[in-house]
Amino acid sequence: MKAFLAAVAAMVVITVAAPFALDRIGFSAADAGSGPAVRLD
Repeated sequence: MKAFLAAVAAMVVITVAAPFALDRIGFSAADAGSGPAVRLD
């Protein structure tokens, strides 16, 4: 039971922290959808 609760807690932490971490390192939707390599035809 302890392992299950630890896994659920880890999932919650990763789910909450992932958007902030990805935005900070440049993997946000705005960064991915703009720049010189993006064609808007």
